[in-house]
Amino acid sequence: MATKPLTVSRVPTIYSLAQLEETATFPPPSPFPPPSPFPSPPKGVISTPDRAVAELAGSLLPAFHYTDVDALDGGRVRSFGSFDSLTAALGPAGGEEATGASPPSSEAASDEDAAMTEPMVVPQRSVLSMLLLAEWEDRAERGLFRYDVTACPTRVLPGHLGFVAQCNEGRASKKRPTEFRVDQVTQAFDPAKFNFTKAAQKEVLFAFEAGRRGGGRAAPRYLPSAPARASPHLVFINVSPIEYGHVLLVPDALSRRAQAVDTASLLLALQFAREADTPYLRLGFNSLGAYGTINHLHFQAYFLYAPLAAERAPAAELLRAGGALAGVSVASLEGYPVAGLVFQAGGSLADLARCVGAACEALAAAGVPHNLLIADCGVRVFLFPNAFAERKARDEIPEDVVESQVDPACWEIAGHIVMKRQQDYDTATQESAWHLLSCASYDPANFARVTEISINAAKEAIRGRKLATAFRY
Repeated sequence: MATKPLTVSRVPTIYSLAQLEETATFPPPSPFPPPSPFPSPPKGVISTPDRAVAELAGSLLPAFHYTDVDALDGGRVRSFGSFDSLTAALGPAGGEEATGASPPSSEAASDEDAAMTEPMVVPQRSVLSMLLLAEWEDRAERGLFRYDVTACPTRVLPGHLGFVAQCNEGRASKKRPTEFRVDQVTQAFDPAKFNFTKAAQKEVLFAFEAGRRGGGRAAPRYLPSAPARASPHLVFINVSPIEYGHVLLVPDALSRRAQAVDTASLLLALQFAREADTPYLRLGFNSLGAYGTINHLHFQAYFLYAPLAAERAPAAELLRAGGALAGVSVASLEGYPVAGLVFQAGGSLADLARCVGAACEALAAAGVPHNLLIADCGVRVFLFPNAFAERKARDEIPEDVVESQVDPACWEIAGHIVMKRQQDYDTATQESAWHLLSCASYDPANFARVTEISINAAKEAIRGRKLATAFRY
């Protein structure tokens, strides 16, 4: 069966004045919805685009108000279910190459090459997704990125996991260097080092704020230009992108918080994933010591129209939903090169944020570097302890891995391998990806310790429903 490469539908960045007064609504959820029935959101306006974010007071910027509702929509558990629907729609993958955000994929990830046919456009089904892509393209047209990520070749590696490989030499030569120690998980915020308050306001796409509360799913509210509040949650472009639509979500941006997850910041990221309403947008987090490169609290997000290897991997249940963690279940990945925990929400995003947020705080206190992957519209969170930097410091990483210059962070560990050298990309296989990622994995004894710390912290958080009033800044 021939494979259809997936492409991102371009979102217009030129708007009519009539659209300024139109209000968008959500279409009904479905696995493969029709093209969006609502109009493109109006172009955002920033009143002082060339000033630093630190000077945001008194400025106007676009604002997206999400509906602050805790209950999850019924029936949405995994982004691709058993993958049968995705396989039927797309066909088997087999090492085909694409560019930008268009790697083909399937559950089978066949080793046989398949012919490319006409592209399949994956429509956007939420206001937030359309807004993000429209504003991101506007910044691309204005030349704010350090390189054109859509020119980076991408392919799915043959094998049952379907690792996605990308050759992105710009990440090696043009990415901002790390300015702090990489061997400590907890470090104080240093205003002298680069942080997002030093970025230009034109790198901000919009503020992401809680809107009105209610019992049902109300339409979001988008304001093309509004006064910035004292310390807004901001969505920035990533000037050194990995994929199309690569952005940074910076909670409480002007409060200058260090790169450490807590319950409230994680809940904001889960709300962002839910509001985007597409399994193809994931969020990631890298702690210090696990290749977080800026010590200012932020999450990354981008669109990738293929299942990630971690999402395909089987998992063994550790705690069933309805037990000690209320509606949250916990599982351990199996048959995957990196040991990891999978937390899945039942009916409450807040409970999921409590569990994973508490686990991250406990791991940071114990000095355990870690990465997060937020998938399935915020319903599942993967937690990976990361031993790569520690092993690298002890000269325990194989020479071929060191020479590749790939330091596995959240995206690589999830299965999107960003290669910095053409020769590594050309020769990449599932076996070489496994070899690389296994260097980041905790051994069974240490992973058991991480599991105990994480689950005990989650149980304590649920027992007391701690931080219940901290979910809104």
